[in-house]
Amino acid sequence: MGRTTVRTLVTGAALAALLLPLAAGPAQAAKPVAKPAAAFQHPGVLVSSQQLAFIKAKLDAGAEPWTSALADLKASKYASLDWQPKPRATVECGSSSHPNNGCSDERDDSMAAYAHALQWALTGDQRYADKAIAIMDAWSGVIQEHTNTNAQLQTGWSGNNWARAAELIRYTGAGWSADSIDRFATMLRTAYVPELTPGSPRKNGNWELIETDALMGIAVFLDDHGLFDRATELWRHRLPAYVYLSSDGDLPVAPADSGIQGRSALVKYWNGQSSFADGLAQETCRDFGHTGWGLEAAAQTAETARLQGLDLWGEGRERLVKALEFHTAYDNGADAPDWLCGGSVNTGLGPAVQLAYNEYHLREGIPMPQTEQYVAAHSPFGANYFIGWETLTHTDAP
Repeated sequence: MGRTTVRTLVTGAALAALLLPLAAGPAQAAKPVAKPAAAFQHPGVLVSSQQLAFIKAKLDAGAEPWTSALADLKASKYASLDWQPKPRATVECGSSSHPNNGCSDERDDSMAAYAHALQWALTGDQRYADKAIAIMDAWSGVIQEHTNTNAQLQTGWSGNNWARAAELIRYTGAGWSADSIDRFATMLRTAYVPELTPGSPRKNGNWELIETDALMGIAVFLDDHGLFDRATELWRHRLPAYVYLSSDGDLPVAPADSGIQGRSALVKYWNGQSSFADGLAQETCRDFGHTGWGLEAAAQTAETARLQGLDLWGEGRERLVKALEFHTAYDNGADAPDWLCGGSVNTGLGPAVQLAYNEYHLREGIPMPQTEQYVAAHSPFGANYFIGWETLTHTDAP
């Protein structure tokens, strides 16, 4: 994703505006923390039947931005009916996907499965359902394991897409056979869940948040409350360790079970950042691309949880709103102050804001002027690793 470097000073007034606490008001009153429903709701991984009906009504009316966003999906390479899957028994992924033995193929195929599942769910064209099924069946009949140092992150990226695609196909009457569903479920349990459940407490935070997101989606598809509870636990521990609030104290929250303790260790873990402000993230001084992944994974997890009756959105409200406003301000052109990353930030959040913007601004009415400007400048949002076409699926989504 594209990044630019910003260097110079933000004015005192501008910085103060970025860091203002959320204004009190009815739209921002704390929601009760609900418990997940006794039975999972299906489809219920990121997108629900209510949302699908809403989007189809908008498309039937030719409304924007949904019409342009669907055109963007259809124009994507992932949406082509000519797509041919490339499954492997062992997907070996080292650091930065070097070596790349099936890593890109798996990520791309899982995204293609979701692209076709989404087109099927919105258009009713059986060809898209058949293609999604063919891709998923190809992988479930072959893959056995993920290996090398990026195995956990790889299963997070791909597991997210697989769970969303499988959930839509299984619960929208697409004609996926019971035997194929069972085989796909076995694939998720054996080749993905073991990599995801431990978390990655010592890695950069986007890892564990992406893994958590995938684990929750897989839990819903598998109707597994134990996995759902594990994903919830990971989310509740990692988000406070990823986004700083002044209420945390002088130092950020340490990741659970990481052994990262004390000022020097935390400053090193926060990529050398030694001054902390509301909304700053653990990877801000690494780059905004990875930071966007972390924030988006936290948001996607919260959205799936919402569909299952658990209000993680409410629990993460202050951190996520302040983080998005903090980072989109610099993506929108604000100058970085000297205290932030030495006065230089690598911007470029990518398509990582739509879900939280929809929840907090469009559903709850919280002012998010910087995020609103960013959305207007960059949508419709397309696909990136584990993020797919959220202008289409989540603009004004009920």
